[in-house]
Amino acid sequence: MDFGVVLQTTPPASRVVELSRTAETYGFSHVWTFDSHVLWEEPYVIHSAILQATRKVVVGPMVTNPATREWSVTASTYATLNEMYGPRTICGIGRGDSAVRTLSGKPTTLATLRESVHVIRELSNGRPVEHRGQTVRFPWATDHGAGRQTEVWVAAYGPKALQLTGEVADGFILQLADPDITAWTIRTVKDAAAAAGRDPETVKICVAAPAYVTDGSQVGLDHAREQCRWFGGMVGNHVADIVERYGSDSDVPAALTDYIAGREGYDYNQHGQVGNTHADFVPDEIVDRFCLLGSPAEQIARLRDLEDLGVDQFALYLQHDAKEQTLRAYGDLVLPALAETVTAVS
Repeated sequence: MDFGVVLQTTPPASRVVELSRTAETYGFSHVWTFDSHVLWEEPYVIHSAILQATRKVVVGPMVTNPATREWSVTASTYATLNEMYGPRTICGIGRGDSAVRTLSGKPTTLATLRESVHVIRELSNGRPVEHRGQTVRFPWATDHGAGRQTEVWVAAYGPKALQLTGEVADGFILQLADPDITAWTIRTVKDAAAAAGRDPETVKICVAAPAYVTDGSQVGLDHAREQCRWFGGMVGNHVADIVERYGSDSDVPAALTDYIAGREGYDYNQHGQVGNTHADFVPDEIVDRFCLLGSPAEQIARLRDLEDLGVDQFALYLQHDAKEQTLRAYGDLVLPALAETVTAVS
Protein backbone atom coordinates (compact mmCIF):
# COMPACT_ATOMS: atom_id res chain seq x y z
CA MET A 1 0.00 0.00 0.00
CA ASP A 2 1.17 3.50 -0.87
CA PHE A 3 0.65 6.42 1.48
CA GLY A 4 -0.16 10.04 0.74
CA VAL A 5 -0.82 13.21 2.70
CA VAL A 6 -3.59 15.73 2.00
CA LEU A 7 -2.82 19.35 2.92
CA GLN A 8 -4.72 22.61 2.85
CA THR A 9 -2.78 25.39 1.15
CA THR A 10 -3.19 27.62 4.19
CA PRO A 11 -0.56 30.35 4.63
CA PRO A 12 2.31 30.28 5.06
CA ALA A 13 2.92 28.28 1.91
CA SER A 14 6.41 27.51 3.18
CA ARG A 15 4.89 25.29 5.87
CA VAL A 16 2.90 23.34 3.28
CA VAL A 17 6.14 22.77 1.40
CA GLU A 18 7.97 21.73 4.56
CA LEU A 19 5.23 19.26 5.53
CA SER A 20 5.47 17.80 2.04
CA ARG A 21 9.23 17.42 2.35
CA THR A 22 8.82 15.80 5.76
CA ALA A 23 6.22 13.40 4.38
CA GLU A 24 8.62 12.30 1.65
CA THR A 25 11.36 11.80 4.23
CA TYR A 26 9.07 9.43 6.15
CA GLY A 27 8.28 7.39 3.03
CA PHE A 28 5.04 8.90 1.73
CA SER A 29 4.66 8.58 -2.04
CA HIS A 30 2.02 11.25 -2.76
CA VAL A 31 1.28 14.81 -1.67
CA TRP A 32 -2.25 16.04 -2.36
CA THR A 33 -3.72 19.48 -1.65
CA PHE A 34 -7.18 20.99 -1.47
CA ASP A 35 -8.14 23.10 -4.51
CA SER A 36 -10.44 25.91 -3.45
CA HIS A 37 -8.98 29.19 -4.61
CA VAL A 38 -11.23 31.50 -2.57
CA LEU A 39 -10.71 29.73 0.74
CA TRP A 40 -6.97 29.00 0.44
CA GLU A 41 -3.90 29.86 -1.59
CA GLU A 42 -3.52 28.78 -5.23
CA PRO A 43 -2.42 25.13 -5.08
CA TYR A 44 -0.60 24.81 -8.40
CA VAL A 45 1.85 27.57 -7.49
CA ILE A 46 2.61 25.69 -4.28
CA HIS A 47 2.81 22.37 -6.17
CA SER A 48 5.74 23.80 -8.11
CA ALA A 49 7.52 24.63 -4.86
CA ILE A 50 6.77 21.17 -3.44
CA LEU A 51 8.20 19.48 -6.53
CA GLN A 52 11.28 21.67 -6.32
CA ALA A 53 11.83 20.77 -2.64
CA THR A 54 11.33 17.01 -3.05
CA ARG A 55 12.79 14.21 -5.15
CA LYS A 56 10.18 11.54 -5.75
CA VAL A 57 6.70 12.34 -4.43
CA VAL A 58 3.82 12.63 -6.89
CA VAL A 59 1.84 15.86 -6.42
CA GLY A 60 -1.71 16.87 -7.30
CA PRO A 61 -5.07 18.22 -6.09
CA MET A 62 -7.62 16.33 -4.01
CA VAL A 63 -9.63 17.47 -5.77
CA THR A 64 -9.94 19.96 -8.62
CA ASN A 65 -13.08 20.32 -10.72
CA PRO A 66 -14.11 21.07 -14.32
CA ALA A 67 -16.00 24.27 -13.48
CA THR A 68 -13.60 26.81 -11.98
CA ARG A 69 -10.66 25.93 -14.24
CA GLU A 70 -10.72 25.64 -18.03
CA TRP A 71 -9.62 22.09 -18.82
CA SER A 72 -6.81 22.94 -21.23
CA VAL A 73 -5.34 25.36 -18.67
CA THR A 74 -5.39 22.62 -16.05
CA ALA A 75 -3.72 20.20 -18.46
CA SER A 76 -1.11 22.81 -19.42
CA THR A 77 -0.22 23.20 -15.77
CA TYR A 78 0.47 19.48 -15.38
CA ALA A 79 2.41 19.28 -18.63
CA THR A 80 4.54 22.25 -17.57
CA LEU A 81 5.25 20.79 -14.13
CA ASN A 82 6.18 17.49 -15.76
CA GLU A 83 8.65 19.27 -18.05
CA MET A 84 10.18 21.12 -15.13
CA TYR A 85 10.38 18.33 -12.55
CA GLY A 86 9.82 15.08 -14.43
CA PRO A 87 6.45 13.31 -14.70
CA ARG A 88 5.44 13.61 -11.03
CA THR A 89 1.92 15.03 -11.25
CA ILE A 90 -1.49 13.49 -10.72
CA CYS A 91 -4.97 14.95 -11.18
CA GLY A 92 -7.66 14.23 -8.62
CA ILE A 93 -10.97 15.58 -9.88
CA GLY A 94 -14.65 15.64 -8.95
CA ARG A 95 -17.83 17.51 -9.81
CA GLY A 96 -16.93 20.41 -7.51
CA ASP A 97 -17.74 21.38 -3.94
CA SER A 98 -16.21 24.29 -2.02
CA ALA A 99 -14.44 25.82 -5.03
CA VAL A 100 -17.73 26.27 -6.89
CA ARG A 101 -20.16 26.71 -3.99
CA THR A 102 -18.22 29.62 -2.47
CA LEU A 103 -18.93 31.45 -5.74
CA SER A 104 -22.63 30.51 -5.69
CA GLY A 105 -22.07 27.83 -8.33
CA LYS A 106 -23.19 24.24 -8.54
CA PRO A 107 -21.28 21.00 -9.12
CA THR A 108 -20.95 20.10 -12.79
CA THR A 109 -22.87 17.31 -14.48
CA LEU A 110 -21.37 13.85 -14.72
CA ALA A 111 -21.26 14.26 -18.50
CA THR A 112 -19.05 17.32 -18.09
CA LEU A 113 -16.85 15.48 -15.60
CA ARG A 114 -16.49 12.54 -18.00
CA GLU A 115 -15.41 14.76 -20.89
CA SER A 116 -12.98 16.75 -18.75
CA VAL A 117 -11.22 13.59 -17.56
CA HIS A 118 -10.44 12.65 -21.15
CA VAL A 119 -9.33 16.11 -22.26
CA ILE A 120 -7.09 16.73 -19.24
CA ARG A 121 -5.45 13.30 -19.45
CA GLU A 122 -4.70 13.49 -23.17
CA LEU A 123 -3.42 17.06 -23.24
CA SER A 124 -1.33 16.80 -20.07
CA ASN A 125 0.44 13.77 -21.54
CA GLY A 126 1.28 15.48 -24.82
CA ARG A 127 -1.39 13.86 -26.95
CA PRO A 128 -3.96 15.47 -29.28
CA VAL A 129 -7.61 15.60 -28.26
CA GLU A 130 -10.90 16.94 -29.57
CA HIS A 131 -11.81 19.98 -27.48
CA ARG A 132 -14.32 22.72 -28.26
CA GLY A 133 -14.85 21.50 -31.79
CA GLN A 134 -11.26 21.22 -32.90
CA THR A 135 -8.18 19.08 -32.42
CA VAL A 136 -5.89 20.57 -29.78
CA ARG A 137 -2.37 19.56 -28.76
CA PHE A 138 0.45 21.16 -26.81
CA PRO A 139 3.32 21.11 -29.33
CA TRP A 140 5.85 21.54 -26.52
CA ALA A 141 4.55 18.76 -24.23
CA THR A 142 6.08 15.29 -24.01
CA ASP A 143 4.35 11.93 -23.86
CA HIS A 144 6.51 10.18 -21.27
CA GLY A 145 5.11 6.75 -22.12
CA ALA A 146 3.44 4.00 -20.12
CA GLY A 147 4.10 4.09 -16.40
CA ARG A 148 5.06 7.77 -16.42
CA GLN A 149 1.74 9.36 -17.31
CA THR A 150 -0.18 12.05 -15.49
CA GLU A 151 -3.15 9.99 -14.31
CA VAL A 152 -6.65 11.29 -13.61
CA TRP A 153 -8.34 9.89 -10.50
CA VAL A 154 -12.01 10.63 -9.85
CA ALA A 155 -13.53 11.30 -6.42
CA ALA A 156 -17.03 9.84 -6.12
CA TYR A 157 -19.72 8.61 -3.72
CA GLY A 158 -22.99 8.09 -5.62
CA PRO A 159 -23.83 5.14 -7.90
CA LYS A 160 -23.64 7.00 -11.22
CA ALA A 161 -20.42 8.79 -10.29
CA LEU A 162 -18.91 5.47 -9.21
CA GLN A 163 -19.97 3.96 -12.53
CA LEU A 164 -18.32 6.81 -14.45
CA THR A 165 -15.16 6.30 -12.40
CA GLY A 166 -14.98 2.63 -13.34
CA GLU A 167 -15.55 3.44 -16.98
CA VAL A 168 -12.99 6.22 -17.53
CA ALA A 169 -10.75 6.99 -14.54
CA ASP A 170 -7.21 5.82 -13.84
CA GLY A 171 -8.04 5.77 -10.15
CA PHE A 172 -10.89 6.12 -7.66
CA ILE A 173 -10.75 8.42 -4.62
CA LEU A 174 -13.05 7.64 -1.70
CA GLN A 175 -12.97 10.32 0.97
CA LEU A 176 -13.75 8.22 4.05
CA ALA A 177 -12.25 5.08 5.58
CA ASP A 178 -15.26 2.98 6.62
CA PRO A 179 -14.52 -0.61 5.48
CA ASP A 180 -18.15 -1.50 4.65
CA ILE A 181 -18.69 1.60 2.52
CA THR A 182 -15.26 1.12 0.97
CA ALA A 183 -16.18 -2.44 -0.04
CA TRP A 184 -19.42 -1.29 -1.69
CA THR A 185 -17.80 1.55 -3.62
CA ILE A 186 -14.87 -0.57 -4.83
CA ARG A 187 -17.23 -3.30 -6.00
CA THR A 188 -19.36 -0.74 -7.86
CA VAL A 189 -16.33 0.85 -9.54
CA LYS A 190 -14.78 -2.45 -10.58
CA ASP A 191 -18.06 -3.87 -11.84
CA ALA A 192 -18.46 -0.77 -14.01
CA ALA A 193 -14.90 -1.13 -15.30
CA ALA A 194 -15.53 -4.75 -16.27
CA ALA A 195 -18.83 -3.87 -17.98
CA ALA A 196 -16.97 -1.21 -20.00
CA GLY A 197 -14.45 -3.79 -21.20
CA ARG A 198 -11.64 -2.59 -18.94
CA ASP A 199 -9.48 -4.69 -16.65
CA PRO A 200 -10.91 -3.76 -13.21
CA GLU A 201 -7.51 -4.23 -11.60
CA THR A 202 -6.09 -1.34 -13.61
CA VAL A 203 -8.29 1.13 -11.70
CA LYS A 204 -6.30 2.18 -8.64
CA ILE A 205 -8.09 2.70 -5.35
CA CYS A 206 -7.31 5.52 -2.91
CA VAL A 207 -9.00 5.93 0.46
CA ALA A 208 -8.50 9.39 1.95
CA ALA A 209 -9.40 10.34 5.54
CA PRO A 210 -8.00 12.12 8.58
CA ALA A 211 -5.63 10.06 10.71
CA TYR A 212 -4.85 11.01 14.30
CA VAL A 213 -2.45 8.83 16.28
CA THR A 214 -3.16 8.70 20.02
CA ASP A 215 -1.68 6.96 23.06
CA GLY A 216 -4.64 4.57 23.14
CA SER A 217 -6.36 6.30 26.08
CA GLN A 218 -9.98 7.47 26.18
CA VAL A 219 -8.81 11.04 26.74
CA GLY A 220 -6.65 10.80 23.63
CA LEU A 221 -9.52 9.37 21.58
CA ASP A 222 -11.93 12.09 22.73
CA HIS A 223 -9.45 14.78 21.69
CA ALA A 224 -8.82 13.12 18.32
CA ARG A 225 -12.55 12.97 17.63
CA GLU A 226 -12.94 16.70 18.19
CA GLN A 227 -9.96 17.39 15.94
CA CYS A 228 -11.47 15.33 13.11
CA ARG A 229 -15.25 15.84 13.44
CA TRP A 230 -15.10 18.45 10.65
CA PHE A 231 -14.50 15.63 8.17
CA GLY A 232 -17.96 14.12 8.73
CA GLY A 233 -19.43 17.53 8.01
CA MET A 234 -17.45 17.85 4.79
CA VAL A 235 -18.50 14.39 3.60
CA GLY A 236 -22.06 15.30 4.57
CA ASN A 237 -22.16 17.90 1.77
CA HIS A 238 -21.74 15.15 -0.81
CA VAL A 239 -24.06 12.75 1.00
CA ALA A 240 -26.79 15.39 1.05
CA ASP A 241 -26.47 15.68 -2.74
CA ILE A 242 -26.81 11.89 -3.05
CA VAL A 243 -29.91 11.75 -0.85
CA GLU A 244 -31.48 14.61 -2.80
CA ARG A 245 -30.80 12.80 -6.08
CA TYR A 246 -31.56 9.19 -5.15
CA GLY A 247 -33.75 9.46 -2.06
CA SER A 248 -33.24 7.59 1.20
CA ASP A 249 -34.26 4.15 -0.12
CA SER A 250 -31.68 3.74 -2.89
CA ASP A 251 -28.88 1.21 -3.26
CA VAL A 252 -26.55 3.59 -1.44
CA PRO A 253 -25.69 2.01 1.94
CA ALA A 254 -27.53 3.44 4.92
CA ALA A 255 -24.16 3.45 6.66
CA LEU A 256 -23.30 6.39 4.41
CA THR A 257 -26.59 8.30 4.29
CA ASP A 258 -28.38 7.93 7.63
CA TYR A 259 -26.09 10.15 9.69
CA ILE A 260 -27.00 13.39 7.86
CA ALA A 261 -30.56 13.36 9.25
CA GLY A 262 -29.58 16.06 11.75
CA ARG A 263 -27.70 18.20 9.25
CA GLU A 264 -29.03 21.77 9.11
CA GLY A 265 -26.72 23.45 6.61
CA TYR A 266 -23.08 24.25 6.10
CA ASP A 267 -20.87 27.33 6.25
CA TYR A 268 -18.02 27.11 3.76
CA ASN A 269 -16.14 29.77 5.72
CA GLN A 270 -15.40 26.93 8.16
CA HIS A 271 -14.78 24.27 5.49
CA GLY A 272 -12.19 21.70 6.52
CA GLN A 273 -11.50 23.43 9.83
CA VAL A 274 -11.21 21.96 13.30
CA GLY A 275 -14.12 23.21 15.41
CA ASN A 276 -16.45 23.63 12.42
CA THR A 277 -19.76 24.51 14.11
CA HIS A 278 -21.72 22.99 11.23
CA ALA A 279 -20.33 19.55 12.03
CA ASP A 280 -22.02 19.27 15.43
CA PHE A 281 -24.53 16.81 13.96
CA VAL A 282 -21.76 14.27 13.26
CA PRO A 283 -21.82 11.58 15.98
CA ASP A 284 -18.75 9.94 17.49
CA GLU A 285 -19.57 6.71 15.70
CA ILE A 286 -19.25 8.39 12.29
CA VAL A 287 -15.96 10.06 13.24
CA ASP A 288 -14.61 6.67 14.33
CA ARG A 289 -15.80 4.95 11.14
CA PHE A 290 -14.84 7.62 8.63
CA CYS A 291 -11.43 8.47 10.15
CA LEU A 292 -8.45 6.55 11.54
CA LEU A 293 -8.16 7.37 15.22
CA GLY A 294 -6.26 5.61 17.98
CA SER A 295 -2.95 3.93 18.65
CA PRO A 296 -0.58 2.89 15.87
CA ALA A 297 -1.64 -0.74 16.37
CA GLU A 298 -5.31 0.17 15.96
CA GLN A 299 -4.59 2.15 12.81
CA ILE A 300 -2.46 -0.64 11.35
CA ALA A 301 -5.33 -3.09 11.88
CA ARG A 302 -7.78 -0.82 10.00
CA LEU A 303 -5.28 -0.26 7.22
CA ARG A 304 -4.81 -4.01 6.82
CA ASP A 305 -8.59 -4.34 6.45
CA LEU A 306 -8.58 -1.65 3.75
CA GLU A 307 -5.64 -3.28 1.99
CA ASP A 308 -7.50 -6.60 1.97
CA LEU A 309 -10.39 -4.82 0.21
CA GLY A 310 -8.07 -3.77 -2.60
CA VAL A 311 -7.06 -0.27 -1.48
CA ASP A 312 -3.80 0.77 -3.18
CA GLN A 313 -3.22 4.02 -1.32
CA PHE A 314 -4.26 5.58 1.96
CA ALA A 315 -4.03 9.38 1.90
CA LEU A 316 -4.28 10.97 5.32
CA TYR A 317 -5.68 14.44 5.86
CA LEU A 318 -3.49 16.56 8.12
CA GLN A 319 -6.02 19.16 9.25
CA HIS A 320 -5.56 18.95 13.01
CA ASP A 321 -3.16 19.96 15.78
CA ALA A 322 -0.75 17.02 15.45
CA LYS A 323 0.55 17.22 11.91
CA GLU A 324 4.23 16.52 12.54
CA GLN A 325 3.48 13.96 15.28
CA THR A 326 1.18 12.04 12.95
CA LEU A 327 3.74 12.03 10.13
CA ARG A 328 6.41 10.81 12.55
CA ALA A 329 4.22 8.04 13.96
CA TYR A 330 3.30 6.87 10.47
CA GLY A 331 6.89 7.01 9.27
CA ASP A 332 8.33 5.23 12.30
CA LEU A 333 5.59 2.68 13.03
CA VAL A 334 2.75 2.43 10.53
CA LEU A 335 4.46 2.40 7.14
CA PRO A 336 7.11 -0.14 8.20
CA ALA A 337 4.42 -2.46 9.58
CA LEU A 338 2.61 -2.47 6.23
CA ALA A 339 5.69 -2.67 4.02
CA GLU A 340 6.58 -5.85 2.20
CA THR A 341 8.94 -7.94 4.31
CA VAL A 342 12.29 -8.66 2.67
CA THR A 343 14.92 -10.81 4.39
CA ALA A 344 18.64 -10.30 3.97
CA VAL A 345 19.41 -14.01 4.21
CA SER A 346 17.20 -17.00 3.51
